[in-house]
Amino acid sequence: MISTAIVRISVSLLHGILRGLLRAWVLVVPLVVALSVIRWGQLAYFWPQGYHAPASDVASVVLQGFRFDLKVSAIAGFLLLLVLPWVSGKVQGRIVAGLALLYVMLSLINLHYFGFYKTPIDALIFGLAEDDTAAVLKTIWHDFPVIWTLLLAAALTWGAVALHRVLVHRIQPDSVLHTRHAVVKLAVVIVAFFALAYAGKGTIREMALQRQHLTVTTSQFLNDMVPNGVIALKYAWDSRGQSQDLSDPLVGLKAMGFGSPLAAAQALGLPHANDAEVQAALFTHDPLPGGAPKKNLLFFLMESWSAEPMRYHSPTFDVLGRMAPTLQSACVFTNFDSAHAGTHPSLEAILFSTPITPLTLGDAGRRNIPWTVAQVAKEAGYHTLFVTSARSGWRDLNRVLKVQGFDEVVDANTLKEAYPEAVLGIWGVWDEYVFKYLSKRMAVQPKDKPVFVFVLTSTNHPPYDLPADYRRVPRDMAQWKGETSSETLVPNLDTYHYATDLLGGFVQEVQQGPLKDTTIIAGTGDHNVRSFGVYAEASRRYLVRQVPFVIWGQQLQCGNQQAQPASHRDMFNTLFPLAGIEGRYVNAGRNLRKDLPAQPDPLNAPRAVFFTGEARNAQGMWQLGNPKSFVCTAQQPPAQCEFNPLDDLQERARYALLDWNVRTSLHK
Repeated sequence: MISTAIVRISVSLLHGILRGLLRAWVLVVPLVVALSVIRWGQLAYFWPQGYHAPASDVASVVLQGFRFDLKVSAIAGFLLLLVLPWVSGKVQGRIVAGLALLYVMLSLINLHYFGFYKTPIDALIFGLAEDDTAAVLKTIWHDFPVIWTLLLAAALTWGAVALHRVLVHRIQPDSVLHTRHAVVKLAVVIVAFFALAYAGKGTIREMALQRQHLTVTTSQFLNDMVPNGVIALKYAWDSRGQSQDLSDPLVGLKAMGFGSPLAAAQALGLPHANDAEVQAALFTHDPLPGGAPKKNLLFFLMESWSAEPMRYHSPTFDVLGRMAPTLQSACVFTNFDSAHAGTHPSLEAILFSTPITPLTLGDAGRRNIPWTVAQVAKEAGYHTLFVTSARSGWRDLNRVLKVQGFDEVVDANTLKEAYPEAVLGIWGVWDEYVFKYLSKRMAVQPKDKPVFVFVLTSTNHPPYDLPADYRRVPRDMAQWKGETSSETLVPNLDTYHYATDLLGGFVQEVQQGPLKDTTIIAGTGDHNVRSFGVYAEASRRYLVRQVPFVIWGQQLQCGNQQAQPASHRDMFNTLFPLAGIEGRYVNAGRNLRKDLPAQPDPLNAPRAVFFTGEARNAQGMWQLGNPKSFVCTAQQPPAQCEFNPLDDLQERARYALLDWNVRTSLHK
C-alpha cells in the first residue's frame, strides 16, 4: 500500500511538473513574438532618412535581440513554474495576458525613451518618481502619442493572448498527461526543463547574456535596438543600485579594469605611492599669478541647449538672436559634449565632479561635499547664488544646494513673488524672469564681494511652450542640415531661440555696463534633445551628445583647443583659473584655455567623456573598455581611424578615479 501511494504521488508530481513546463513554453512563445515585433517596429520607426547599414549588421541586431527576448521570456516562464502546474486553464490565460501587457508596455516605453534620450531605458527613468511627477506626466501626455501607444499595447497584448490560445489548442500541453509511458514523460520533463533553463541563460556554451552582449555592431544606433524594455529596465535598476551604494570604494575601479587607485593613477602618470598621494593629486592645480583680482563668475546651464542649431545660424535661420554678435569676442568651444543625457545627472556631474548619479538624493545630499564648485567659490570669498526658473523642490534641490555651498537659492516661487505677473507653468516661470532678476541683482552687488552665480533655465523643454506675447521668428528651414523627422523640430527651435536670445541680451548688458571688466560669463547646455535626430550615421554620431560651451569676458585668450574634443568635466578647470579662484576642486578635466602640450600628456589630452561610460577623441567614439564599439566619427577621417588602446586606458583610469574619489570620501 505504501509503495502504491508513493508511486501515485510520484506520478502526480511528474504530471504537475510536465504540465507546468509545457505551459511555460507555450507562454514563452507569444512573449518572444510580441517583443520581437516591437523591435522591428522600433527599427522602422526611428530609421533615419538616407541611413544605410549592412544587412548583416541588421541581422545581427535582430538575432541578438531575439536572444534577449527569449531570455527574459524564459526567465518569466521559469519563475512561474511555482504556479503554472496547479492553476486552471482560465487562470493560466489571465497570467499570460497580464505578463504580455507588462512586457509590451515596457518595450513601448523603451521605444519612446530612446526617441527622447537617444538611449534605451537607463537609470534616468527613475526620475519619474524623483522629479515633479505631475509635471513629467503632463509633458508625456502633451509630447508623446499616449493614446496610440496604449491602443498599440492593447493590440499587441491581444495578439499575444490569441497566439497563446492557438498554441494551447494545437499543442494541448495538458493532454500529454494521458500518455501511459512514464519514461516518455520523464524524458520530456528533462528536455523541457533544460531547454527553458538554457533559454533563460541566453546561450548553451558561453557565459549568460549580459550587458556587454548588447554591442553587436559598430553602429550605436543599431546596438540600441537590441535590448527590449524588460532587460533595459533590469540593467537600469542594477546601475541605480550601484550608484546608491557607496560602501565599496573599489567598485568603480574594478568596473573600469583596475584593482586599485594606485594602478589607475599610474596609468595617468599621477603620483601613486599610496591612496593619500593619489587623492592629493586629484586636487592639485597649477598656481595662479599672485595679485590677480577675483572676478564675478556667472555660469548658465541652459536647458536642452544643443550644439547643432548653432551650426546653421544665419540671418535667415536665426536661432541665436542677440547672442550672435557676442560670439565674435567669446571663446566658443565647438566640439563639446555634455556629461549626461538628463538635466539632474549633468547638474550633479558639474557641481560635484561625479560620474555617480543620483548622488545627492540620499544621505550624501545631507552632508557637505567639500569639493563642490559652490563650496570652493564660497571658501574663496564669493557670495554663492543658485538661480533657476524651475521649482527648486525638484530633486530636493532646495535642500541639497544649501548644504553644498550655496548661500541663496532663488527659484520659480521666489521669482513669482518678485514679479507677480509671472505665470507658473508646468516646469516653473518663463526664463525671462531669471534674466530680469539677475540684472537687478548684479546692479546692487557690493564691489568688494565677488559673486558666483549658477543659473539653471527651464523654458527650452518639452512641451516647448512660450509666453503668449512672444513673437516667433520665421526661418528658412531649408538651411537646417540636420534630421527633420521630429514633429517638435520647429517648436523646439523657437524655444531654443527664446532662451538663447535672452542669454545673449544679458551678455550684451554686462559687456556694456560697469561690470564688464570684473565679470566672467559662461554657458553650456545640460544635454542634447530628441527633436534634432537620432544621429545614426557615423559621420553625424559625434553630434549626439554635443552642447555649446561659451565663455565671455574682456580680452580673453582662448588658446588652440576650441575645436578639440572636450566635455563638461573640463569647464571649471577652465573657469576657476580665469576668474582667479583657487581652492580644493577636483582635477576632473583640463584647462581648455591652455594650449595643447607639444608632448602627449594624459591629463591634458583632447578627449571628451560621457559619464555613462563613453569616450570620444578626434577620430571616433567608443564605450570605455570595449574596442568593438569604436566607430569612426571624424569629419575628415585619416588613413587609419581605429580604436586607440592608450586613449581608452587613460580615460578608464580617469573615470575610475573620479568614481573612487566620491566613494572613498563619502562612504561612512
